This record gives sequence, C-alpha cells and structure tokens, in this order.
Amino acid sequence: MTDTNDKDKNKKPGGPRRPLTLGKPSGGMVRQSFSHGRSNTVVVEKKKRRLVGAPGKPGAASKSPAAPAKPTVDEVAQAAKRLGLSKEEYLKRQEAVGKAQAEKSAREQARAEEEAARQARAEEDKKALEAKRKAEAEEEARRAAEAAAEAAEAAAQAEQNDTRREKPASPQDSGGQDKVSALEAAGGRVKRSRPQQHKPSRSRKDDQGRRRGKLTIVSALAGDDDRQRSLASMRRAREREKERRSGGGTSGEKVYREVVVPEAITVADLANRMSERAADVVKYLMKQGTMANMNDVLDADTAQLIVEDFGHTVKRVAEADVEEDFLGADEEEDDANLKPRPPVIAVMGHVDHGKTSLLDALRATDVASGEAGGITQHIGAYQLKLKSGDTITVLDTPGHAAFSAMRTRGAAAVDIVILVVAADDGVKPQTIESIKHAQAAGTPIIVAINKMDTYEANAQKIETELLQYEVITESMSGETQAIPVSAKEKTGLSELAEAIMLQAEILDLKANPDRKADGLVIESKVEKGRGPVATVLVKRGSLKRGEVVVAGDHWGKVKALVDERGARLKTATPSVPVEILGLDGAPAPGEPFAVVENEAKAREITEYRVRARKRAGVAGPTASTSMEQMLARLKDKTTEEMTLLVKGDVQGSVEAIRSSLEGLGNDEVNARVIHGAVGGINESDVLLAKSSGAPIIGFNVRANRQAKALAEKEGVEIRYYSIIYDLLDDVKGVLEGMLAPEKRETFIGYAEILEVFNITKLGKVAGCKVTEGKVERGAGVRLLRDDVVIHEGELSTLKRFKDEVPKVNAGMECGMGFEGYHDLRKGDVIECFTVEYLDRKLD
Repeated sequence: MTDTNDKDKNKKPGGPRRPLTLGKPSGGMVRQSFSHGRSNTVVVEKKKRRLVGAPGKPGAASKSPAAPAKPTVDEVAQAAKRLGLSKEEYLKRQEAVGKAQAEKSAREQARAEEEAARQARAEEDKKALEAKRKAEAEEEARRAAEAAAEAAEAAAQAEQNDTRREKPASPQDSGGQDKVSALEAAGGRVKRSRPQQHKPSRSRKDDQGRRRGKLTIVSALAGDDDRQRSLASMRRAREREKERRSGGGTSGEKVYREVVVPEAITVADLANRMSERAADVVKYLMKQGTMANMNDVLDADTAQLIVEDFGHTVKRVAEADVEEDFLGADEEEDDANLKPRPPVIAVMGHVDHGKTSLLDALRATDVASGEAGGITQHIGAYQLKLKSGDTITVLDTPGHAAFSAMRTRGAAAVDIVILVVAADDGVKPQTIESIKHAQAAGTPIIVAINKMDTYEANAQKIETELLQYEVITESMSGETQAIPVSAKEKTGLSELAEAIMLQAEILDLKANPDRKADGLVIESKVEKGRGPVATVLVKRGSLKRGEVVVAGDHWGKVKALVDERGARLKTATPSVPVEILGLDGAPAPGEPFAVVENEAKAREITEYRVRARKRAGVAGPTASTSMEQMLARLKDKTTEEMTLLVKGDVQGSVEAIRSSLEGLGNDEVNARVIHGAVGGINESDVLLAKSSGAPIIGFNVRANRQAKALAEKEGVEIRYYSIIYDLLDDVKGVLEGMLAPEKRETFIGYAEILEVFNITKLGKVAGCKVTEGKVERGAGVRLLRDDVVIHEGELSTLKRFKDEVPKVNAGMECGMGFEGYHDLRKGDVIECFTVEYLDRKLD
C-alpha cells in the first residue's frame, strides 16, 4: 500500500510520470551523474530510495508527504530535444562518451606507467654499465700492478741467482743449510723459493695471455680455465723470436732496387715497385708542389725523378716493348738446323686471263667452275703435288681491280710470282699492277703466256709488251722465264712445273722446323658452328695444336689445324697453308702471326695493339680543320654521302669491297661503309642499318630468319651479291642518281623593244621585233640594257596582234611580258634561251 500511494503521490495531473529524483532542485547532481558515464544509474537509484523509502519501513513513507514536491524542469529531456534525439538515445550517447573518455584516461595512465618503467630500466642499465666499466678499469689496473710487481720480482730473482752463481759456497752456508734441515726434522716448516733451473716460474701476465686464448664450445662446457694457446698466437710469437734473433727487421739497411718505369704509371704502383710507402711518395709530391693521390697517373719523366730521389735505379721501358721478339730473331740460323721447304708461288695477272684454270690444269681439278661469275674473289691457298713428286704451295690471287690489296699481300708472302698473261689479250692494267707488286717485293717472276690455243695468240707480242715494264724474258737476253701454256688443251704444263722447281732450286729455300712458328695470315672468315677461321701460311717453325697464337688484334689457343682437303693435322711445317680454329676473332689478312709463350703475353700484345689502333683512329686531322670542313659542308651542302653496311664471306672480300666503294665518289657524292665484317647478317646488323639509314649488302652471305623478319618490320633493304661487278655497278648507279643534273643552256634568239605599253591587267608589255632566231613562250629570257644583264626570268605572255602564239620567228613583231618584272624601257634587248637538264655520270 505504501508503494502504491507513494507512486500516486509522485504523479502530476495531466503530465507524464516522472521519477521524483529528477524533480529535486539539485539538478547539478543529476548532470554530474551523467558526466561519469556508468555511475549515473546508480546515483539515480540511490536518490530514489532516499526519497521514496524502502518497502516495509514505516519511517520512510511518513517523511515524503512532509516535503511537498515542487514543479521541476527535466534538463535531460531538454538537452535531448535540443539535439533532436529522444531521451533514451541521448542517455545512450552520453554513456558511450563517458565510456570512451574513461578508456582514454586508462590508456594514458598505462602509457605513463610504461614510460616510467622504461626510464627506470634505462637508469638501472646505465648504472650497471658504469659499474661494470669501473670494475673492469679497476681489474685492469690491478692486473697491471701485479704484472709490474711480478716483473720486478723476476728481475730481482734473476739478479740474485747471478750473484749466487758468482759467489762460491762457504762453510757457514753449508752449516746453515744443515741447521735448516734440522729444524725441518724437528717438525718445523721453512719457506723456500723453488730453484729457478728446475721449474721456470711463469708470470701472471703469461697466464693471463694463455687464458685469453681462443674460446671453444668444448672448453667452455668443460669449465677449463687454462685454455690452449691459439695457432695464430704461436705463429706470432715464433716470428717475434726469429726477428729478435736476427737483430730486428727495422734496424736493417735500406734495399735499393732497379725500378721499371713505363710511359704511364700510378703513384701506388710506383711506390709498390720501389717497396716504399705510398704515403711517402704522396708526401714527396706535395713537397714538390704537386697535389696528388695514390690513384693519379704519372708520366715517365716525373716517375723517373721520384725513383732517383728515393735512391733507386731507373729502367725506362716503352709500351711498344711488349712486341719485342714477337716474330723471333731475324739473324742467321745454324745451317745444321735448316731443312729444305716447298716453294710458295702466287698466280697473278689480269681478270679472266685464266689463272685459276691454269692451276686446275696443274692439279687436275675444276675450281673455276665453282667461282661466282667465273672469277676468283678471294685468295685460295693449297698445295700441289706435281707428277715429279715435288710439292709446291700455291696462292691464287684475284685479278679484279678491286682486289689490289690481296695482290699486294700475295706478292709479299711468296717466293715466286707466276704472271699469267693471255696471249690473245696482251698486257692489261692488273697485269701491270701485279708486275709492280712483285718488283716492289723483290720476288722473281715467271711469265705464263696462257690461251695459246686461240687463233689470235701471239707470244712474241706479249714478250715485247713486257719490255716496257722491265720484264725481259730469256728469249730477249733476259733472266725471266716465259712459258707458253694452254690451260684448256693442257699443253706446256710440264715445262711450267719444271721452270718453277728450277727457280726454287736457284733460291735454295730452307727453314728451321724446330723453332716457334710464325707466318702470315692469308684470309679469315667467320663460319657458323666453327667460329673465326683464319687461313695462315707458316713461314718458319712448326705450328702445333694447343699452342697460343697471336694474329693482329686477336689471339687464341689453336684448337684444330685443317688443310685444304678438310683433313685434321697435328703439325703444320714451313710452307704449309692451314686453317686454324680457336681465335677470338677474324684477324685482318696480311697480318703476321706468331706463337707466344702463354696467354698472358698474348693478351698483353693484343691489348696494346687495340689501344694503338684506337689512338691512330682518333688522331686524324686537327680539331680546327675538322670543324672548318664540317661548317663548310653544312653551309654549302655540296657533298652527299651514301652509307652502306657490308657483310662478306671472307675478310679480304670485305676489304676489297670497302676500298672499291669508297673510291667510287667524287667531290659531290661518295659512298661510305659504316660497318664491314665477315659472317652472316644478324639482327644487330639490321638495327645498325636502321639507325644509320643504310642498306645492307651481303656478299656471298645470307640473313638468318630473325634478321629477315626484323628487316621487313623496320623497312631495311638487304641486297645479296655474289659477283663484285654487279655490286659496284649498282652502287655506282645510285651515286649517279644522287648527282645534280647538268644544266645545259641553248640560245634561240634576240628581240629588240620598240615601245613599252602599260596595260591595266598585265602591267607593262613590250612591243618587240625579233631580230635574230626566234622567241618561244615559256622560254628563259634575259633583259639586256647597254649590253648589261638587268634581269633574268621567264616570259609571262607572248602575243602577236591580239592572239597568244607559241613562238615568233625572226623579222616579225610581237608583244612580250615578263613574270614579276616590269622595268622595261625602249631600246632594251631581250635574249631568249632554253635550258636542258642532262643526267651526269661518274667518271
């Protein structure tokens, strides 16, 4: 009943039921309960119990009617209303806010406690570290003091022992000893120092040194404090003892050396060769006013001054000294070591005079039919075995004008030159060139007059023509043998072979086969699956498989020796041409080759040659001259260049094509080979041609599948040739097309101006009379005033009466107007001419 009455008393008429706790004037307590989040509900319940009273207590119900309830304002509802929320939502939100603030304060308190604990630990660690360092310092000081004391005690003991050894024993001493022995016998204890000679004393310092030995897992687990001495420590002690016995290494005298000084050397390398400290050399340079470090490069003169000032002897060497004795000594060898060798002959002459056919007849084979175009385009080297049993080595050189360098190498590498001249054609330019090469090399000549089977053959005429080139045959009281032969009918071949062997017997050709091999590179190429292949001719010594060979800018270990028939050889003796495999590149034809001691020497020689070749290529003209030439070309634009990329089957053919193409141009156009190499056409060649805008010329080579696809994609033109005639003709035609056409002017007539008329639409028109020749519409005209050219242009109109006419002949009058020019006067003379443009040719 009490609860029901109390509840009814708390109700306000016409209003919602509200708790009595919220109706008290102390609204601040209610707000404080909301600010503490979770505790708001508890505070409200306590207030409710206090005002309403607990059920079953009589005093509580009697107190509430004594204080009449005053109307109060619900602040929570008003706050919720201002925020647009219901009271329950507002209470939940306030509870969440209080909860978040409580969690935040808890996190901050935990963070502060953690930071305080961290600082406390850091302080403890710092104090512990300082205490440890202090203890270590004290321990180190104690050890040092003990070591010093032990050293002093050991020195005193040693001095006492020396004194005892010097002083003889006395009876009193012996009596004292007996007395001490008696004391010991009576049960007393006497302290004695142990004899030094029985057990040497070990200082504490040595024990500490032993304890500082290498710590292993076994010793650490075993708890063994006396560790074994490390091997490095024993080695150092042994070295110190050895140095002590020898009197010390620093007290010796300075050693003066012979220092090899090249053309350029670094400071560190120079100090190393002098066995001096690099810092001392740098200090010396600074005293001389040169700021340098160990990596700076010194020239030979500066290095020589430094070496001499340090007291050493200088030996100057040049960079080119690496090639000393490359080909061995050229002095006379012992006749006992010389053995006969086959003669080496070169067949030379004009193109299509039958050189290869003559050799085919000698060896009964057909090589000429396999040549492209029927002409030889690279040097062929092989050996022939004659019917008499003798062997000769033959170099078949090309006769085309483009292969001049090959003929030069052929004449320089052989003992005898066979000059082939066609009996029905006579002496030709390449014949004359071959004669000059042979005479310059001092090589004897044997003239083979070929094609004697033809109707127009005349051997006497050939011998007569050779007289003007200082080739005097035996029939004309000279020393040169002339043999009429016919390669087609195979006549005169035995006489030619006999003449070759006779000339070889006169020359007395011998060589030493037991020395290191050297010779000449005849040809080189790059073959798929075999790599760089060089055809060489051995002149002296014997070339064996596995030896290290240097040829030009390349070197390598000989992997295989192959003769002209494809047979593998173990050794190549003098005058034997072979193909060698194993080089790192294709050497240039004509380069000498030789066997060297090891790979390091070969690498040193080739690196020097590459550097020298680069320096020679970079040198060229001076900068001012090159700049002036470049500016002149850019200003005048009179020179057009055709760039080409050449790939060939052999190096000699590439060189011949390069020299021939670069000699085709003139002052206005020329051809330049930007890249020439042996081997097939690959993707890198196509990319280079694309970047430089050059077509690719393949001579007896082809492009692989990837290169073809890339060339089609990039639009790079690839042309294949097997005959050098066709290649040169095509390039020559392109160069001629690049030439500006020749302008040819033809005079057609004169006309004199009789009167000048001013027409509104046309401007000034001259009334003229043709005095000579004719005048044509569209022709070129010049206006002459007092025999001076005032204007040059074209006719814009040509009329007779009122009609336009194509031409007006002499003696007739007409009207003429100029294009863009109207300064016409009476009495001027008009010269008419036509211009014709003609295609130009390269001479």
